[in-house]
This record gives sequence, structure tokens and C-alpha cells, in this order.
Amino acid sequence: MRIRTGGPESAAVLLALLDGAVAWLAAQGRTGQWGPEPWSRRPGAADRAERVTRENLVRIAEPDDGGDPIGICVLADRAPGNVPPAGEPELFVRWLVTDRAYRGTGVGAALVADAAQQARTRGAGLLRVDCYAGGDGGLVAQYERLGFTRTATFVDDRPAGPWPGQVLARRTGG
Repeated sequence: MRIRTGGPESAAVLLALLDGAVAWLAAQGRTGQWGPEPWSRRPGAADRAERVTRENLVRIAEPDDGGDPIGICVLADRAPGNVPPAGEPELFVRWLVTDRAYRGTGVGAALVADAAQQARTRGAGLLRVDCYAGGDGGLVAQYERLGFTRTATFVDDRPAGPWPGQVLARRTGG
């Protein structure tokens, strides 16, 4: 696989990968994270995807043969408003989504390693992410396997009910 930089044109990639992840989770009865409906059908989803891919660093994983994207990582210079500031230079993983057909092949790990390298290049010694902390805790455990450590918890009040979140951090050596 190769990882390249994207931009606003990557909004469709983000939405397609999110739709695939939602479908995969829903097929397992795991709707607590994002619900059962495709992400792209949410009000304002296309505008949000365009904005986040325009305003942040976008890294896209593709197969070596140049096929369709198999993962995306959107990195911001700071955390979103619901997460306490780091107090030091950081890169924050706003989105990390992989094609479920490539599950277990290292796409997510490669994107996280690339994100850590991007942080080092920018002089940021910290890479952080927030994620869904509900269900069986599998997503938090996955980030821990990728070298992150739990730092803070939070709860977002959403129309569908409280959404438990976990902030995790990883030193980059930058």
C-alpha cells in the first residue's frame, strides 16, 4: 500500500469509508457508535466532510496497484472543542477509517504510523485521538494496540443518547 496526501476532493472518500464502517458495525448489531444509517445520509454530512478535508491534513491509503482508497486519516493541529487542549504541539486524529474488506491487514496501523511521522515532521511530540468508548471497549483496545494510552474520558450528549468517549495519546518523539 502507499499513503498519499489528499484534500477537499477526498470528502467523497471519507463518506464512502464511513458508510462502509457503519454498515459493517450495524451488521454486527453494534450501532452505539454511529447508529444504523449510512453516514452520508445524515443532514450536513457532505458539507462537514468537505470542510474537514479542506481545513485539515488528509492522508489516504491506497493499494499499490492504484485501486480505490482503503483508508483515510484526517489530522488537525488541535483537538476538537469537546476534548481538553494538549498544552503542547500536537496532531489530533479527527478521523481514521479503513475499508472493512482490508480488516486485519495493517491499513490502520500504517495510517497511525504515518500520522506519527507527520507529527514529528511538524515538531509535534504528541499524537492524540478520541473514540467511542462504549460497547465492548474494542475500539479503545485497538488504539492501545497501536501504541496509544488512555488519558481522559468524556460523554457527549446526543439526540440518540449519551455517547461515551475516550481520549488517547501517543508520544511521537518529535
